[in-house]
Amino acid sequence: MGFFIRHLHRNIEKLHHEQQSAKTTAVTTFQVYRGQGLSIQDFEKMKQTKGGLMSFNNFLSTSCNRDISLENFARPAALDPNSVGILFVMTINPTLCATSSTPFVKIKNLGFYDGQEEEILFSTHTIFRIHRIQQIHDGHTDRLWQVNLTFTGNNDNDLDQLAVHMRKELSWARGWPQLGHILIKVGEYAKAEQLYQILLAKASSNKDRANYNYQLGWVYDNMGEYS
Repeated sequence: MGFFIRHLHRNIEKLHHEQQSAKTTAVTTFQVYRGQGLSIQDFEKMKQTKGGLMSFNNFLSTSCNRDISLENFARPAALDPNSVGILFVMTINPTLCATSSTPFVKIKNLGFYDGQEEEILFSTHTIFRIHRIQQIHDGHTDRLWQVNLTFTGNNDNDLDQLAVHMRKELSWARGWPQLGHILIKVGEYAKAEQLYQILLAKASSNKDRANYNYQLGWVYDNMGEYS
């Protein structure tokens, strides 16, 4: 899996350079869209962090076509009683992407919509600031929302302060336990649970077992599982 991720990232970098050289990608600020569903719990957390930072840790698929993102992805997700349909509206500054080493490529004539989607694919760990969260009025559901994001890259002052804080907070941890703590911090509770279960099974001291059980308790509390 790690090899695949590195290989795809390098391909995106290569294509990004080629498209920039051929001037087939935007050189001025532009907007892209992404429709998806979020759990009600995750959406409530997002509303509480308005004005803060949001990171997409995986490869980020977006579209220049608002209608496809809204009608084919966000709206269907809103019909699920356990989720909220989100239309992300992302403002991208290509110059900031370059200085932040965040490559993106325009993908044409691929996928189900045969070029209509006008997909733009970003590499991993794109970071945005949440500017506005507003409801999209819909006659069928009240769980359809638009979230406006602005790309910040890795040169944001808040991000620098967060990195310093996390380095201090994680000074006690090394290796896999440190990764588990980071996963909890970024909300990847299922992955953190899997990691701590493995560490717990392989723990060689009561001190380690107590620590891993404590971290698992923190994970389950955030997941809403208390038994």
